[in-house]
Amino acid sequence: MTRVGAPARLAAALGRTEGMSWFRAPGRVNLVGDHTDYNDGFVLPLAIDRDCVIAVRPAGPVRIRSLDLGDSVEVAADGTDDPASVDPAWGRYVAGVVAELAELGRPAVGIDAVVASDVPLGSGLSSSAALEVACAVALSGVAEWQADERTLATACRAAEERATGVPCGIMDQLVSLVGQAGAAMLIDCRSLEARPVPLPRDLGVLVVNSGMQRSLDATPYADRRRACAELAEKLGIAALRDASASAVADEPLGRHVVSENARVLAAERALLDEDTVRLGEILIESHASLRDDFRVSTPELDVLVEKLVAAGAMGARLTGGGFGGAVIAVCPRDAMRGISDVATARYHEETGLEPHAFVCVAADGAGPLTYRSGDGDVVPGKS
Repeated sequence: MTRVGAPARLAAALGRTEGMSWFRAPGRVNLVGDHTDYNDGFVLPLAIDRDCVIAVRPAGPVRIRSLDLGDSVEVAADGTDDPASVDPAWGRYVAGVVAELAELGRPAVGIDAVVASDVPLGSGLSSSAALEVACAVALSGVAEWQADERTLATACRAAEERATGVPCGIMDQLVSLVGQAGAAMLIDCRSLEARPVPLPRDLGVLVVNSGMQRSLDATPYADRRRACAELAEKLGIAALRDASASAVADEPLGRHVVSENARVLAAERALLDEDTVRLGEILIESHASLRDDFRVSTPELDVLVEKLVAAGAMGARLTGGGFGGAVIAVCPRDAMRGISDVATARYHEETGLEPHAFVCVAADGAGPLTYRSGDGDVVPGKS
């Protein structure tokens, strides 16, 4: 299996793993459908085979040490600590999750935990959502308290807003919980209904971190969301999902949302038909809309998309909030390595940035793990 790195690092750091419970939550990459989730629209992400993994024991407070960042956070298990006051900053996500779950009735059972993640930070692959969801499933499991996936996703989304002040959508948290191996997930962000859309076997999904790290709270992301809400109010509708193409013909932000929702549904059809050429065209159209109408691309992301397509990708686009982070490309599975090598070399030559490419495999959503220390493997299931 691919989920070996973080659990093995945790086991090495812990020394003894007896009595530990293990949980994981994957990052995500969005095939198509960006800046539609907070407009009650449609998205088509997949949970990926890169996880945030947490090993826990019951305790009094919630105490978590990060192997990746080298520090720890401790908050009250009853959720009374204000996330905004927590230091270090990553601990605000933890405090937000604890507070949101406490409001839902989770018993005040603490944990003593160590966390490690294979989801690259600041790359647009939802490292923060993976941390939130990993904490949520661990806190729920240790307290023997259950909530359905949509409730947990909603709580984790609210926790991120508490932690950062950024009013994010729910896509990242929900797909981290409901993802299915071998499939993208078509999510209706109004109803929170999700259904799997199988990925063709000969389709490769390549993600390239542009080398431009960013945090959404340091970008105009919140401004875009605010402008979308104001436009919906101006049009007299609940959200831009409800707008017609004619109503937003002269409104670039609305034009993107309406056309992007249509592209998500078209991408579902292309996948079901195994029409990978059309899927690639949809990704290219999406990037152009994000660049020109929604204005969340950068010259570097544009270059990376251009180099991937020139190297043989069927399509590519920025993925996530934009303003840096990652690009996704769909490629013939047997050509991914060559496409990656050529495109990243040309991108580095033109921009001077160091990209990092890796193949993404659609993975199952969050849950418990069993860690077998003898062979270093991890398998889904209760510890």
